[in-house]
Amino acid sequence: MASTSGTKDGQVRTRTRMSRNSGLIDPYAAHDSEVVPSTLAAVAPILRAANEVEKDNPRVAYLCRFHAFEKAHRMDPKSTRRGVCQFKTYLLHRLQREEVETKPRLAKSDPKEIQMYYQNFYEKNIVEGQSTKKPEEMAKMLQIAAVLYDVLNTVVLHKEKVEPETQRYAKHVERNEQYAHYNILPIYAVGVKPAIMKLAEIEAALRSLQNVANLPLLKNPMDSDRAVNDILEWLALVFGFQKGNVANQREHLTLLLANIDTRSKSLKDCKELDSRTVQTLMEKLFKNYNAWCDYLHCTSNLKFGPDADRQQLELLYIGLYLLIWGEASNIRFMPECISYIFHNMANELHGILFANVESVSGATYQPDAVEEEFFLNNVVVPIYEVMHKEAMRNRGGKASHSSWRNYDDLNEYFWSDKCFKLGWPMDRDSDFFVSSESDNKMQENEEVNHVISEKRKPKTNFVEVRTFLHLYRSFDRMWMFLILIFQD
Repeated sequence: MASTSGTKDGQVRTRTRMSRNSGLIDPYAAHDSEVVPSTLAAVAPILRAANEVEKDNPRVAYLCRFHAFEKAHRMDPKSTRRGVCQFKTYLLHRLQREEVETKPRLAKSDPKEIQMYYQNFYEKNIVEGQSTKKPEEMAKMLQIAAVLYDVLNTVVLHKEKVEPETQRYAKHVERNEQYAHYNILPIYAVGVKPAIMKLAEIEAALRSLQNVANLPLLKNPMDSDRAVNDILEWLALVFGFQKGNVANQREHLTLLLANIDTRSKSLKDCKELDSRTVQTLMEKLFKNYNAWCDYLHCTSNLKFGPDADRQQLELLYIGLYLLIWGEASNIRFMPECISYIFHNMANELHGILFANVESVSGATYQPDAVEEEFFLNNVVVPIYEVMHKEAMRNRGGKASHSSWRNYDDLNEYFWSDKCFKLGWPMDRDSDFFVSSESDNKMQENEEVNHVISEKRKPKTNFVEVRTFLHLYRSFDRMWMFLILIFQD
């Protein structure tokens, strides 16, 4: 038996049983985790699940491997990529052998067999394991359960034949699957509660984040997958942030609040989150935003109504800023652009919370839940595309600095009150997003002929122009130091 891990020759390798005489992989190894090409990495979890359930039910393991083979064939029908032909041939030989050797144990047919095994697996490993297994073990069980249900849907051709009890189990697995992975805090991990989650400051921070009282309901009451557990999930449904971003910022914000809270009071008083804790975080987080508002002489959108739950509203503003920052990609290098985005979204948030009565009918206003990647596609991507186009004009550092805009040049646009001409939602026809066609033609001519054959259009917004005097500006402290020294 030889055990290897990592990648080699474009393949993801796990434990394999080797033949003593030839040194080749034995295609009939009973405990083989397969040799998966890197281009078919998506089938690796299915094969791992097959190995896990093989001892309990070889027939279900065979069905999992058959599903993996079909998926691999759909991904590369002609087996043109590296290692795919060998992998599919090996797996096909194994399936032919197991089809004859394995028989259903729990039922007379394969669809009934995997349904019954799925229910038994769920009740034994997930329901009973919540009080005995660690979060890491529960995450593994949830992943196997998700694979089994995926295989079940391929074996049972008509979904209406899937038993209601099995469907109910599958929905529970889907709700828990997104919380299986975590960085430091296993907030929603099922199983034995870790010691870190029993700390008073962590519990106090989580209770504050889970205060969703008085928040407007969304217009998708029939969608059970869009349930709101805390204020970050509510913000995600309103503005369209991604689930991974929400999970990361939930943990981030919880740790920030807990760390500040433990410094401001004794551990015995951590049952409730101190109001000074949230205010301290507000001051640190929005220091740049407040400076930006002062510079542009605009009113801050950190508004607090007289009848509002101040701590809840402060946490909503903090959560909104962190979610914007977490999904901003390279826009993080443009802090004033982040401030502009937050400025407008905070105004939207205030309108949703306090303009909650329609003027004509008097009915309660309910915001629509948007798609998960709405913020990414409509806010981040357009700005990123501008940055990408400008970076392409750099021509690998050979272009003049005045012929393209870097992060500072683009960010300078948001230091002027003309940035408000972008509007909200942002106007794609504004000068910030306009890309001059003559610039592109000029760049092509420079690359081919190294000569500018036509006059370049002037830039629509700020571009830093550098001359030889920039040398003196960059090292002004050094020149001042030398002058003072030589004067003595």
